[in-house]
Amino acid sequence: MGFNVTCSPGKQATAGMVLVTPELPALILYLDPVNLAIQLPPFPDGSLVLARFCRELSREAARLADVLDRGAE
Repeated sequence: MGFNVTCSPGKQATAGMVLVTPELPALILYLDPVNLAIQLPPFPDGSLVLARFCRELSREAARLADVLDRGAE
């Protein structure tokens, strides 16, 4: 299933890791006012796939933050 979305964070936007259940962690993007939850993929090794994705997301978000910080100087 494909799903594409474009959005902008509001002034109160934040992100966090939550435990939906003890066995179901999720990454939540609170975009102010819209929320987006990224949960474990429902297939074998889904936790490894989500961990890899989260690491890549972290790296790329840091790169974007660096570019934005340089542009604000």
